[in-house]
Amino acid sequence: MKEILLKTEKLSKAFSNGGSMQHVLKNIDLELYKGDFTVIMGASGAGKSTLLYALSGMDTPTLGAITFGEQVISGLSQDELAVFRREHCGFVFQQIYLIDGMSVMDNVLSAGLLASHDKKALVRRARELFAAVGISEDTQRKFPTQISGGEAQRVGIVRALINSPEILFADEPTGALNSQTGLDVLDTLTRFNEGGQSVVMVTHDMRSARRGSRILYLKDGVILGECELGQYVHGDAQRHQKLAAFLQDMGW
Repeated sequence: MKEILLKTEKLSKAFSNGGSMQHVLKNIDLELYKGDFTVIMGASGAGKSTLLYALSGMDTPTLGAITFGEQVISGLSQDELAVFRREHCGFVFQQIYLIDGMSVMDNVLSAGLLASHDKKALVRRARELFAAVGISEDTQRKFPTQISGGEAQRVGIVRALINSPEILFADEPTGALNSQTGLDVLDTLTRFNEGGQSVVMVTHDMRSARRGSRILYLKDGVILGECELGQYVHGDAQRHQKLAAFLQDMGW
């Protein structure tokens, strides 16, 4: 039996649009499990990023409940949500948002120091994570403008993992990268997931989606269907065929 990490009940999100209400998420009941690599797919405007932001406490739902472990987070204040995100979540975005005036290492440490005052322990963990993603000590001393886009995204992953989050949220993490660099980032996320890291990723890219163990397809604010793929295995043709057939059924 998988351990439930996060769940929603009747999760809904609506925005005011020219005097009328636009319902982006509609009564979503969802369970996310520890150790899964969950991928959220769907056409543009389906509500993918809105769902990700609601699940992570970056946005508050209009209605419904979100429970992380035993804690209902949907009723927390903004300050309480900030603490929750800092202690339990990591974030990787399409735009990496590194601070230009700080070195690569300091960008990572600045995130870690928000949750811990043990700088020596943070430096040790940062170095371990940098080694795991292939960022050299020389690159760690550089500034964001001196490194490539792929290196910057791997730095972003290290920053997201510095506080040992229970869940890593990724919103189109390869969207601004070329094909090979995107593969490197996907390989990095896959390795961490194989080590037990729970990942929730939004993507519109089938190549990226193949890395997921579970695919959720969102349409018009509801989960239209889901597909279980299991642990990623490189070169698994049946995995590709199963995902392709599922997406075709969903109207992809």
